[in-house]
Amino acid sequence: MTERPATARERARQDVMAQILEAGRRELAEHGAGGLSLRAVAREVGMVSSAVYRYVSSKDELLTALIIEAYDDVGAAAEKAAGGRTTPGRRFVRVLAAIRTWANEHPHQYALVHGSPVPGYEAPQRTVESASRAPLAAGRLVQEAYDAGTLDVDRPTPKVSRALGQQCTAIRDALGFDAPDVVIVRFMQAWTQAYGLISFELFGQLVGSFDPADAFAAHTFTSAAEHVGFTDL
Repeated sequence: MTERPATARERARQDVMAQILEAGRRELAEHGAGGLSLRAVAREVGMVSSAVYRYVSSKDELLTALIIEAYDDVGAAAEKAAGGRTTPGRRFVRVLAAIRTWANEHPHQYALVHGSPVPGYEAPQRTVESASRAPLAAGRLVQEAYDAGTLDVDRPTPKVSRALGQQCTAIRDALGFDAPDVVIVRFMQAWTQAYGLISFELFGQLVGSFDPADAFAAHTFTSAAEHVGFTDL
């Protein structure tokens, strides 16, 4: 079925919304999420304060739009890195590197979705789909390697507890995977390790040690992939 082209009014609305989001990103960079102001955003785009409410009904709605935009942006970078013809393990490392690159290029958007929670704000359910894009891109590579028999699942590892196993079942069902609990746990350990490094780098915790962090990140991401069980690096 052919998609109906946008009307002039719809295109105009999209253009204004893009300007609002751009202004919102500038406000994030200058004042942080807690200092985001609809009045200031309206002023930046040349609108009176009352007019901006026709596009975003509240500060929380603007935050939600910025969060979805950030998650979609990093998700697209992860999905692009997950493509290609090389092995799943190498693409997994590329995904982690792509997320780090995106974070360094968009530190304020990264802080919005992975920094301190905004007081009084609770992200709605509609952010989940966008937030899932990056981990799904990486998780599918784990499943691909498991299906191909190139994932080491037999090496010694601590036993997965009943409570942890129940959480793994929920994650497996949500992602549509069939890899065993130990693989799900190792994947999440690697995922949080990678994000820990990225956060440490962005928030200045590596100054005086692994700074610049390029070599440390490359080593860590490869180690994370090995921890998951990739044998095709």
